[in-house]
Amino acid sequence: MKEEEIRKRDIFNKYLELLKEDIEKFFPNDSSFFNSNCPACDSSDSKFEFEKHKFCYVSCKQCSTLYVSPRPTLPDMKRFYTNSASTSFWVNEFFKPHAENRRKLIFRPRAKYVYQLLSPKSNSVIGDIGAGFGIFLEELAKYYPEARYVAIEPSVKQAQICRDKGINVLTCLLEEVDESIEKFNLLTAFELFEHLFCPYDFLCNVYRLLKPDGHFLMTTLNPCGFDIQLLWEKSKSLSPPHHLNFFNPNSIALLFKRCGFEVIEVSTPGRLDWDIVEGMIKKENTDLGRFWNLIANTKDEKCKSQLQQWISNNNLSSHMRVVAKK
Repeated sequence: MKEEEIRKRDIFNKYLELLKEDIEKFFPNDSSFFNSNCPACDSSDSKFEFEKHKFCYVSCKQCSTLYVSPRPTLPDMKRFYTNSASTSFWVNEFFKPHAENRRKLIFRPRAKYVYQLLSPKSNSVIGDIGAGFGIFLEELAKYYPEARYVAIEPSVKQAQICRDKGINVLTCLLEEVDESIEKFNLLTAFELFEHLFCPYDFLCNVYRLLKPDGHFLMTTLNPCGFDIQLLWEKSKSLSPPHHLNFFNPNSIALLFKRCGFEVIEVSTPGRLDWDIVEGMIKKENTDLGRFWNLIANTKDEKCKSQLQQWISNNNLSSHMRVVAKK
């Protein structure tokens, strides 16, 4: 898989430019920002790493989680997500044109992974948090047509897309899901965790909504991953205020255990780390040093493929997957 297959570089860069404009509009100053403890271990002991677009990233001295602090208030974040031009652009120009590529390259393999790992029963209740266009649920339904599927999607427009596909929808945040709803055998959340205002509260609500022995599967970004470590503040994955929390394999397991989960798996099965780095070197003239410039400019695809496989095999990818059980 190549980065260009799921997101075009020029469109991604346009999105990031719009994001900068939205930051000036919605966060003209940081007077309302507040200091945040580590979202993984709740420690207040942190060190400054870098500033990006007026937001400060710090790392926890206890568990090395990277996070934004001070950070905006929850009402300000909701206002940003509801009204920002960059959010609308992401849905209409960034995601929609590549939805079918993402189905084939991302969502379909995820559905197969769930089928092979968990083998849900035919009467399972399965929910996808932040379901977007409902593509993952569509793909999983091919394996388990008898299961009941629920999209938990706060965006009115994206919730309607799911309804138009015949998917049952809860148009709300996970934290707003009523206690009376039938509990889930499986909940999923993809590329959502880094956006959360309070990951601890989110996970506690996941736990609340799962049946005993129910599973939660999620993916998120790992700041100890290859491309983020090399690019650091230049990484496009570090894009505040969307991305507030970056857990590593150890700290994400710590947080899950704090919330009562049994951690089944923490892995980094990413396939794009080297391609992202190579693109920054060759297409955006990013200098990452002689060695990586040498790999990008002189080595063949077999070498680069083996490098990516080594990155994934050794839990060093920036794409992280977690499976946990109640």
